[in-house]
Amino acid sequence: MRLKRVIIFLGALLITTYQSKGQIETSTEGIVKVPIGGNSWQIGNVSEGDDLISKTGIDRWNDANKWFKTFIRVGRAGTLSVWLNAKVNKPSVLQVTVAGKTKIVECKVQPKAMSYLGSWNIRDTGYVAISIKGQSIDLSNIDYLGISGTVVDEHIHFVKKDEGNFFYWGRRGASTHLNYQTPEEKDIMYYYNEVMVPEGNDVVGSYFMANGFSGGYFGIQVNSQSERRVLFSVWSPFQTDDPKAIPPDHQIKLLKKGDGVHTGEFGNEGAGGQSYFKFNWKAGNTYKFLLKGEPVAGNYTTYTAWFFAPEVGQWKLIASFSRPQTSSWLKGFHSFLENFSPIQGIYERKVYFGNQWVVDREENWFEINHAKFSADNTARVGYRLDYSGGSERGQFFLRNFGFFNRYTPIGTLLNRPMKNRQPNISLNELP
Repeated sequence: MRLKRVIIFLGALLITTYQSKGQIETSTEGIVKVPIGGNSWQIGNVSEGDDLISKTGIDRWNDANKWFKTFIRVGRAGTLSVWLNAKVNKPSVLQVTVAGKTKIVECKVQPKAMSYLGSWNIRDTGYVAISIKGQSIDLSNIDYLGISGTVVDEHIHFVKKDEGNFFYWGRRGASTHLNYQTPEEKDIMYYYNEVMVPEGNDVVGSYFMANGFSGGYFGIQVNSQSERRVLFSVWSPFQTDDPKAIPPDHQIKLLKKGDGVHTGEFGNEGAGGQSYFKFNWKAGNTYKFLLKGEPVAGNYTTYTAWFFAPEVGQWKLIASFSRPQTSSWLKGFHSFLENFSPIQGIYERKVYFGNQWVVDREENWFEINHAKFSADNTARVGYRLDYSGGSERGQFFLRNFGFFNRYTPIGTLLNRPMKNRQPNISLNELP
C-alpha cells in the first residue's frame, strides 16, 4: 500500500505546477482564462445560500462533499490542457475528470498561482465538462480555469466577460422563444395555447411561458421543491425596473382576480402588475391557457387570463388588469422557456406547445401552425449554445440548458401539422 501511494504521489508531481527556485515547471504561455463566476456550477443539492460560486469565483473551498463542473464548447477535436488559478492553503488532492478520463493531482502549498491539472484528448466537437472534486482540500481565491491546446481556437465558446451582467445571465442559460405567425389583418381578442412539460423536465427555476403578448406574459413556474405557480403579469407602459417609480397615470390596475390568486407588483425586468396562483401542476399533464385583450374607452386596454387544469376540469380566472396609455387588440404572440435561477442553469429542460389558436373580435377562430425560433442575447453573443426548438409529435417544442451539442439557428422557421381541433370554449360564460 505504501508503494502504491508513492507511485501516485510521484505521478501527481509530474502534472502539478509549483514554483521551485523561481521557475515554473509547466509553461503557461497561450493560456485562455475561463472565469469560474460565469461558467461553473456547484454540483449536488445546492440552495441559493449554499452556493460557493459568486461572480468573482470561489472564495474558499475546504469541503470535500462539494464539487464543481465547468463547461466549454469546442469547435474541433484535439488536445486540451487545464490549469486552476488558486491559492493552496494546505496540501490538497484534486480528482479532475475530462472526456471520461480522470487524473489525480496533488497540489502543494503555494500562494495564488496556476496549478497544472493535466492534458486530455478531445475526440469530438461540442461541449466539454471539466469536473473537479477534492480530497483533504483547502483552496481559496479560485477565480478561473486556464485552458490551452489545439482545441482552443476562435471557435471555442464560453462566457468570457461579465460586461452586461453576463456571468449572471450565462449561468442562467439562454432563453428560447417561439414567435407565432398570426393573421395580420385581423383584430385578435383571444389567444389560446396548450402546454405539456415532460416528466423530469420540471426543474426548479423553470418558467414555461405559454401566452406571451406585447403587454406581458402568462405561464407556469417551478418556484421551489414545494411550490409551483401559474403566473400572469402585465407590464406598465412606463419604462422602469422599479414599480415604485411608475407615475399614477401609467400604473397597471387590477380589475378582478380568481379565488386564491395573489396580486401585486413586479420589477427588475420591466415593471407592472403581477398575479399568481399557487397550484401543484404535474409534469406529463397538458394544461390550457386562454388570454383576452381588448381596447376600452379612455385609452386603456383590458387583459384577462384563464387557466384550465385537467385535474380540476374547469376554467379558472387568474386575473384581469387594465393597462393605461394603451389601446390595442392582442399582438406579439409568443411562448418561451427560461430558467430564472443561476444555480439551476446546468440542468436541461424541454417543453411542448400544441394546438395554438387565436380568435378575432367577431369570434372567428384561426389555428396557428407557424412560428419563428429565437433566443436571447446570451445565445446571440455565443456564450451559451445549448438551446433548440422545433416540431415533433404534432407540436412545437423548446429545449434549453444541459450543455447538449446540437442547437437551432436563431431565425429558423418552424411549422407543425394542422390539428383542426378547435377548443370547445363558451367564451361568454367564462368566470
